[in-house]
Amino acid sequence: MQSLSKPPWIKTRIPSGPEYMRVMTILRRNMLHTVCEEALCPNISECWGSGTATFMLLGDVCTRGCRFCAVKTGHPGGFVENGEPELVSRAVSEMGLKYVVLTSVCRDDLPDGGASQFAEAVRAIKRSSPEVMVETLIPDFNGSYKAIKLVVDSGPDVIAHNVETVPRLTPLVRDRRASFQQSIEVLRTVKRLDAGIYTKSSIMLGLGEEYDEVIRTLRTLRQAGVDIVTLGQYLRPTTRHIPVHEYVHPEVFERLRREALAMGFLYVASGPLVRSSYRAAEHFLHATRMAQLKD
Repeated sequence: MQSLSKPPWIKTRIPSGPEYMRVMTILRRNMLHTVCEEALCPNISECWGSGTATFMLLGDVCTRGCRFCAVKTGHPGGFVENGEPELVSRAVSEMGLKYVVLTSVCRDDLPDGGASQFAEAVRAIKRSSPEVMVETLIPDFNGSYKAIKLVVDSGPDVIAHNVETVPRLTPLVRDRRASFQQSIEVLRTVKRLDAGIYTKSSIMLGLGEEYDEVIRTLRTLRQAGVDIVTLGQYLRPTTRHIPVHEYVHPEVFERLRREALAMGFLYVASGPLVRSSYRAAEHFLHATRMAQLKD
């Protein structure tokens, strides 16, 4: 397929500014990884410039090889940095965050898929900064109920897990060990374990999906009890990754946002440069307000 030219609405700023540099210094000092860097997020300048970041636990090597993702693929060999949760907690305090997102590479080499590292990091942050809201963006843990429960029991405010694309394209876009139905079951399990935890998921557009497929996927997410959804444009990280099929117009994103809200989602972020962790605090706080108004 011939590569497409980026339209004028796909614009990002070169990372810069004193707050951006302050965040980078704190992360480097604590030897921490962020998905902002590893996944080549187009919003890194805006997010770091406002003093926010999404921490990536368990190293920077993923055991899976999804065709859309820029994170390195390999074999970590079971290694886990035992002091990582405390390092993340320290960085959260230094950065003065009020809302933090924790995510990770997939770690199929670990018995619990890395769930215990998530749980320890959540507890460490809550101990040192009890006022901080914590969102965990988790992998599927191979569908393990025990692993999901470990994270739920640690007390995060939001648990996110991304379906990434519509069911038809899942085998093409995601690693063979991932499945759309397994991802939906992860989200359902979180709600069954604790209905008070907000759940969240994300869909990339521009991979060849049809509009009606996106609508059906949104309905499936809502039926699984998902509260918050984000929709963004897929941007090809390198020529080794799956090509962009289409640059979706902002008007389509807005139409999808309205339709998703009509389905009952508490908050919908939909736009070309929206990412799962983008302005996470705003999503959560808006969802909280909407829930309070309904009570």
